[in-house]
Amino acid sequence: MIGERLLTLRKRFGYSQECVAEKIGVSRQAVAKWESGETVPDLMNARALAELYDVTLDTLINGSEEAPGMLPPRGKHLFGLVTVGDKGQIVIPARCRKVFDIKPGDQLLVLGDDQQGIAILKQSFLMDMLRQLQQTGGDA
Repeated sequence: MIGERLLTLRKRFGYSQECVAEKIGVSRQAVAKWESGETVPDLMNARALAELYDVTLDTLINGSEEAPGMLPPRGKHLFGLVTVGDKGQIVIPARCRKVFDIKPGDQLLVLGDDQQGIAILKQSFLMDMLRQLQQTGGDA
């Protein structure tokens, strides 16, 4: 299983086995053995691979929580289903709040598009974007 994830990640990033080996300081043969399932990386090499591929060590070893055995596209998340309450309220899943650093009292901007759905932005993100536009004179 970890071998398949390593192969998927390497291909997603467009790296050769030689490139991965060079980046983490092992032989190309070691990378090939990991990907084929003949051996598994030790803890230090697994950590280096997780950093290289920008995934958690847990995701590298166990796969994705969203779809076991699968890896979500980089930067994409599936946090699960939420239920809309009687007054339209939803509870944002804890993992989502952690990933996006959403804390109690934060203000969120809800946007909608009839074709693409709903988007939720932190108010601080919007304010940062407006400041950047103001600084560049709107030429961004």
